[in-house]
Amino acid sequence: MDTALLEVFLEVARRESFTAAANALGYTQSAISRQIATLEAEVGAALFDRLPRGVRLTEEGRAFVPHATAVVDRLRAAVADVRAVRTLGGGRLRVGAIPTADMALMVRAISAFRNAYPAVDVAHTEGLTKELVVAVRAGDLDLAVIGTTSPEPAFEGVRLRWLMDDPLSVALPLGHRLADRETVRLAELADENWIAGQPHPRDTLIAGVQGGEFQPRIPYVVLEWAAKQGFVAAGLGVTLIPALAAAGVRPDVVVVALDPAEVAPRSVFVATPEGVADSVAVSAFLELLTPDR
Repeated sequence: MDTALLEVFLEVARRESFTAAANALGYTQSAISRQIATLEAEVGAALFDRLPRGVRLTEEGRAFVPHATAVVDRLRAAVADVRAVRTLGGGRLRVGAIPTADMALMVRAISAFRNAYPAVDVAHTEGLTKELVVAVRAGDLDLAVIGTTSPEPAFEGVRLRWLMDDPLSVALPLGHRLADRETVRLAELADENWIAGQPHPRDTLIAGVQGGEFQPRIPYVVLEWAAKQGFVAAGLGVTLIPALAAAGVRPDVVVVALDPAEVAPRSVFVATPEGVADSVAVSAFLELLTPDR
């Protein structure tokens, strides 16, 4: 059923006149008459009694009014919602990020977005790169900030946009034999205990160090960055720390750069679903998602 017929029906019902409804809607009287006849044929009942002067709802017409009103109101609300999304006056945005990106990069972007577009509902998820890629590919996230030393086959199904290079350093406890150095070589860290988020180097940031040839001893598996630094500060070992996490370094931890000739920076990308056009909200967020240079 053409919803335009419902709007004509409601206008005639309000004005009890084909002519008055025609003037209000910008139609001819004969066009209104034809549209009402078409609607009556579709519902299978006369909706108006035609009187010498004007028209009046039949019993069937009165029964039809609340339903027609509900349909028209829902349609108008739907159109308003769509327009709100297009103008960032409503809608939602689902973002995700690796923990180090959440320490400053994502916080700044989300805060700026909320200030600029307060009517948009923003939801945030933190996770590891592989988990976030799966969520983006499945359509559970609109975008995610991920980090990787090299895009893998597992990243198929998402579009990657380079955001920044994220140099890797090593976090050492105060008083460590290498704490006063400007740079450190991997060979000098070979005998250290390492603190990492996973027990196997291939699943951590270490995987990208010297193409995965560096195989450290990982006696302590710690997920949270703050906790990793606590282990380091206590002298229990050392850990890799990306530049993105530098804003959250404890004062009792020393960060020393790794030799750039040995350790390439991690690449940080924004992942969005492949083949899906950016929504207005995603485009606006991407403009705000800029590294602090």
